Amino acid sequence: MSESLQLELAGHELKVSSPDKVFFKKNGQTKLDLIDYYVEVAEPLLAVTGGRPTLMQRFPDGASGKSFFQKRVPKGAPDWLETTIVSTPNGTTSNAMVLADIGHVAWAAQMGCLGFHPWPYRADDPEHTDELRIDLDPSPGIDFADIVAAAKQVRDLFTELDIDSYVKTTGSRGLHIFVRLQPRWDSYEVRAAAVALARELERRHPSTITAKWWKEERGQRVFVDFNQNAPHKTVFGAWSVRARIGAQVSTPFAWDDIDSIDPDQLTMDVVPKRLQTDGDPWADMYDNANSILPLLSMSAQDMSNGLMDAPWPPVYPKQPNEPPRVAPSRAKKPD
Repeated sequence: MSESLQLELAGHELKVSSPDKVFFKKNGQTKLDLIDYYVEVAEPLLAVTGGRPTLMQRFPDGASGKSFFQKRVPKGAPDWLETTIVSTPNGTTSNAMVLADIGHVAWAAQMGCLGFHPWPYRADDPEHTDELRIDLDPSPGIDFADIVAAAKQVRDLFTELDIDSYVKTTGSRGLHIFVRLQPRWDSYEVRAAAVALARELERRHPSTITAKWWKEERGQRVFVDFNQNAPHKTVFGAWSVRARIGAQVSTPFAWDDIDSIDPDQLTMDVVPKRLQTDGDPWADMYDNANSILPLLSMSAQDMSNGLMDAPWPPVYPKQPNEPPRVAPSRAKKPD
C-alpha cells in the first residue's frame, strides 16, 4: 500500500495518505478511486453544491467502518480551505467547510468523507434559502415502486403550480426532489411551503401519501418529509457517494427516466459513464429559479382554515402555532 501521494487540484496542493486503502468492500474501490470519481463528476457536482457550507460525515475506515459527523473544520486544515460560520436556531455556531472547488472536495475525501451534506443556501447569502428539498423515503410496507409513484405525484403538483422540479436517487432506496428558488425567502418560509405541499398532496392522494410527522399515524403511505427544510437541516448531496459497500451514488436523473431507474445499479463506477453519455440531467436547474408564492398562499389558506403548524423535530425550540410536540398515543387525554 502506498503511504501517500501528492495531487494538484484547482491550484491546491493536496497530500493523499494511504491512497490504496479500500473504502468500498464489494468491488474494492479505494480512497484514490473515490477522489478520481469526484474529479470526473466535478462540473455537475459543483454546479449544484459549489459555494455551499457542507456537513461532513467521515468514515476513516471506509464505508463499512464507524463514522462521525463533523460541522467544524478540524485543526490542521490547509490555509487555502474556505470556511464559513453556520448557526443553529439555538445559536450554536460552527466553522464549516465551503465546497469552493474540486480541491475542497478532494481534501474532504482524503479525510474519509465519502459524501456531502450541503446546506440549502450559499455561503455568501446565508439569509436566503435557495433550494426546496423533498425527501421521499421508504418505510415499513413501502417499496421503491411506491416511492416512484409518489414522486410523480409531487412532480405533477409542482408542474400545476408552474414550479420546475428535479429528481435524484438518495443513494439508497428513496428519492429526493429539488426545486431551485429565487433568493427571496428564509428557511422558515421555505419549510412552510414544504408543509403546504405535503398537506395538499395528502388531500389529493390520501391512500398513498401522508404529511403526518408521527410514524404511528402514517400507515403504509409515503411520507413527504417537509422537515428536511427546517433551518440548519441538510440532505445528502447530489453526486455524493453513499456509505454502502457497493459505492452507490445519489444520482440526478431526468424525470423521463424515472420508471427505469434502479438505485442499486448507480454506483461510483457507473455514474461517470452515464454522465458522459447523457450529460447533466439537472443542467437546466441552475439558472431556473422558482417562486414559492403559490405554496405560501396554500399555507396561508391552511392557517385560515384552522390548521396549526406541523410538528418540528425535537432539537428545535418550540415554534409559534406548533401543536403539542408529543405523539398522539402519548398525549394526555382530556378529563
